[in-house]
Amino acid sequence: MLNSLFSAFLMYSRIPMPKVEWKEENRRYSLGFFPLVGAVIGLALLGWNWLAHRLNLNPFMLGTVSALIPVAVTGGIHLDGFCDVSDALASFGDKDKKLRIMSDPHVGSFAIIRLCVSMMMFSAVLSQLSRNTTAVCACGFVLSRSLSGLSAVTMRSAKSTGTLQSFVKPSHRRVTIAMQALFIAISGTLMVALGGLPGVAALAAATAVLWYCKAAAYRNFGGISGDVCGWFLVLCELWTCTAAVFAEKILEVLK
Repeated sequence: MLNSLFSAFLMYSRIPMPKVEWKEENRRYSLGFFPLVGAVIGLALLGWNWLAHRLNLNPFMLGTVSALIPVAVTGGIHLDGFCDVSDALASFGDKDKKLRIMSDPHVGSFAIIRLCVSMMMFSAVLSQLSRNTTAVCACGFVLSRSLSGLSAVTMRSAKSTGTLQSFVKPSHRRVTIAMQALFIAISGTLMVALGGLPGVAALAAATAVLWYCKAAAYRNFGGISGDVCGWFLVLCELWTCTAAVFAEKILEVLK
């Protein structure tokens, strides 16, 4: 279990961890521990938000650094998947062509455009965080990874090989599903309890993004892959935070 925890953080974060041997036994429960990387991001977001308000920093600084926290913790591994899928979808080719594009290490113009737009929007949304919505978004980083890990072991795969499959194939399926379900229950409950209606809106947004990405992945690629999971994570975190912020602002207007 401990080696699986280390493997999860070594693969999906840049947080220093003890080195473990790259073998299936040490990755059996790694996907189950994947949401803990989101917990680290959430705690960092809470800490930065507190510091920014204590120092009375302007919203631009607050939002920009907040958007960079996930990149700093993960090294941008999920943004890489987001770019690959963006290029593949923009090609409007058949399934085989899209899969080849996702395997290409080069980055196309559509990936750069969509990445810039998403990061700008993410920064703008995070610049509007209040204390309640900060807590909701912090929990959202756990929820997004829980949904991603659950999808990896329950949904049809687009490829039989790849980085994701190196974690899916050796995983203990029932234990991994139980771990993900627990993280989903905890993060979802905290989002609603701490955020109220904005938390409900964020939870609904995460669910909607999951079903949209599943449908898009099955239609365009024949299933999910590591790149698709990264694409889902970026969209889920963006729209979860957006839903929470807009729900809170609407409530303020209605009062």
